[in-house]
Amino acid sequence: MPRTYGTYFDRNYLIKGLALISSLIRHETAPFTLYVVCLDEITRVILDRLNIANVITVPLHRIEQGDEQLAIARGNRSLVEYYWTMTPTIIVHLLDKVPQGDVLTYLDADLFFYSSPEPIFSELAGHSILIHEHRFTPSLQWMDIHGIYNVGLLCFRNDGRARVVLDWWRKRCNEWCYARIEDSKFGDQLYLNDWTERFEGVHVLKHIGAGVAPWNHEQYHYSLDATGRPCVDGLPIVFYHFHALSVVAPEIIVPAKHINYPMREEVLRLCVAPYVDSLSLMITIVRDILPEYSFGITDLGDLKHEHTFVAIKEAHEMLRQLGFAHQTFELENGWECYISEQTTYPFRNSLS
Repeated sequence: MPRTYGTYFDRNYLIKGLALISSLIRHETAPFTLYVVCLDEITRVILDRLNIANVITVPLHRIEQGDEQLAIARGNRSLVEYYWTMTPTIIVHLLDKVPQGDVLTYLDADLFFYSSPEPIFSELAGHSILIHEHRFTPSLQWMDIHGIYNVGLLCFRNDGRARVVLDWWRKRCNEWCYARIEDSKFGDQLYLNDWTERFEGVHVLKHIGAGVAPWNHEQYHYSLDATGRPCVDGLPIVFYHFHALSVVAPEIIVPAKHINYPMREEVLRLCVAPYVDSLSLMITIVRDILPEYSFGITDLGDLKHEHTFVAIKEAHEMLRQLGFAHQTFELENGWECYISEQTTYPFRNSLS
């Protein structure tokens, strides 16, 4: 059965969005369509120029047209808060394109797939909505004030039960969706906390390989299976959520700019290395269309000595001159990893 995915991003997430698309194309074995809601025209024009198979662009105005509640929200919250506000509205819009009974899977733009998403859909069978937990490590358990569940990947079947959930969520986000904790609310995310009690047909994903992220990766054991796929606790990593990853330059990338997110050598080798390869390729592809493209790329001023980061080998001397005297180890394809105290224990050079 063909599958339908949806995501949205602007120019600042275009590089990450393209990496997501490439990983989905590589690992999704079923026929699929991915709708990308383009939050600005630069994003839409570049995606249309690339003309990627399976990808359909949707201009922002098509989502906003005639929606008075969105117009009001846009006037009383920040741009990022407005983007969060739109999440359920975008999902509703895209679900209308899905046949009755079929599923729309929403993806954040900073996800990256490492194996087939099939385990997600296997768990969804018999349910209308699928959500997944943050699964915070004990040291980061305090972060559940921002929500038990993460909005990075959500599945909605085109049926009555899912429509009830989406209608409720959309109304709540239109009313209140801000980047602060207030009255048990935070952005679009804390609204999910009671869905399993409030609504019927909601399933919480059990597969821990779907939703590996900087807030939970420290607690897992990593390995490679017989085919070379990365695994956590013996299960294939389906996708990693690269929240807080920062591209400070095309050749220098900070996997987690928030210092409270600990890094692990296994994560750097198995998850980060393939992702930075993809990001680097996507920067090259976009600059073939628009040579001066620099959106989503910050500057070296955002690189701190406390960060563990990766850089191409050619940047080594320049970084030394800037005072980054970190211990390093080699990754694949010409990248080096610079180890700081953000890495939680001395790195090891083997994976079981």
